Amino acid sequence: MSKPVDRLEIRLIGPDDPVHDLTLLLNRAYKRLADMGLKYVATWQGDDITLRRIKEVECWLGFIDGELVAAVSLRGPTKGRGSEWYSRPDVASFNQFAVEPDLQGQGIGSKMLDHIENRAVELGAEELAFDTAEPAVHLIEFYGKRGYRFIEKVDWKMTNYISLKLSKTLNRD
Repeated sequence: MSKPVDRLEIRLIGPDDPVHDLTLLLNRAYKRLADMGLKYVATWQGDDITLRRIKEVECWLGFIDGELVAAVSLRGPTKGRGSEWYSRPDVASFNQFAVEPDLQGQGIGSKMLDHIENRAVELGAEELAFDTAEPAVHLIEFYGKRGYRFIEKVDWKMTNYISLKLSKTLNRD
């Protein structure tokens, strides 16, 4: 029997993909963080915010047997905003990264990250960055194992926590 990650198909969001399904996936995937008291936008956002957040990025979706199970949004280099690091011309960034809770820990998230890391290189990035809540130690450890390092702390006004901005130097081979 094949593992779920072996059946993962990754593609850009299309006009026939319901934004509502993406919103619900984000809400479910970020529930553990909400239960920790962390007010990530993805814990409470509705379809209007999802649509606004994916408008200027590449939104990659992961499907297993036709079911949406993962998502991540990639912003190419020179399109960053909100901080000096994200505005660097060699830095791409990602957000709204989600894996269906029942499938977490099975390699799906790693495969999605591999995909956007490679795509960021194609777009000319030398670094891929993101931020996450300082108390989300399990996430910081996960990304650290993938080579992401601490850049700076950020206090985003729409959240209730201090964020750690992490970045990875991309392999351009």
